[in-house]
Amino acid sequence: MPPSTVAPRLAGIRLHPIKSLDPFSVSEARISPSGGLALDRAWALYSVDGKWVNGKRTPAIHLIRANYSPDLRCVTLSVPGDRRGIPTRTFAFPQAYEDAAEWFSVFFEQQIIVRFSEGGFPDDTIANGPTIISTASLQAVSDWFTPNAREEFSPLPQDFPGISLDEARLRFRATLEVDGVPAFWEDQLFGESERSVIRFRIGDVHFEGSNPCARCPVPPRNPITAENLDGFQKRFTQLRESTLPPWSPRERFDHFYRMSTNTRIAPSECGKFLRLGDPLHLL
Repeated sequence: MPPSTVAPRLAGIRLHPIKSLDPFSVSEARISPSGGLALDRAWALYSVDGKWVNGKRTPAIHLIRANYSPDLRCVTLSVPGDRRGIPTRTFAFPQAYEDAAEWFSVFFEQQIIVRFSEGGFPDDTIANGPTIISTASLQAVSDWFTPNAREEFSPLPQDFPGISLDEARLRFRATLEVDGVPAFWEDQLFGESERSVIRFRIGDVHFEGSNPCARCPVPPRNPITAENLDGFQKRFTQLRESTLPPWSPRERFDHFYRMSTNTRIAPSECGKFLRLGDPLHLL
């Protein structure tokens, strides 16, 4: 087990109000009726065939910048450096999703439908609570991709500038970040089997840990330019396996391209708040 001296606390709350676009850091967040955070992934983009337009399927979405007002009541959408001259527009958030659909349609050159749900559009519809990661885990991954680091594993391009801690946050897009713990401490928030239930509390909010989050094509991409880093997944997988802590349930890793913990939150927790600095306690 990790050292008994750890004192995990909530160090970051990052909403992604528009699914696949930029995060918005807050000091507190309310649990929605669906079990996620209110206004996290509240807008989602769809093509006319009903499929998501997101980072997994559409790398060009990384080129869009979404800047939110401090009160999260409006969002400004822009495409820096776009030669087509797509205008910067500001929309009321979250109510103007249909108006925003026209802007997205111009950018993607196809009809885009934007849908709104206060409870959000999670990737995992079963473990649909916030994803949890530790600052130390993000720093570890950043260190893995420092130029000339751990060259016994899949090598990095010679001109690769590395991945900063902030960039790691943008690549992995976790909702909650805890500090005061070693790297991959959050692996103990899920059990040795799918039937295992690990219960814990952050502040007043009770959680159930579910599983290690399987990663998608998004982390290998630069979150600003959408440029793909060849060999990212192979290097990440090699290092994740070789550094797996003793408290991580190896049985839950059918592959090692996994990081952060998926969670569930019971309906009884609806309306409660998470706040920066809240301690995390295993139950």
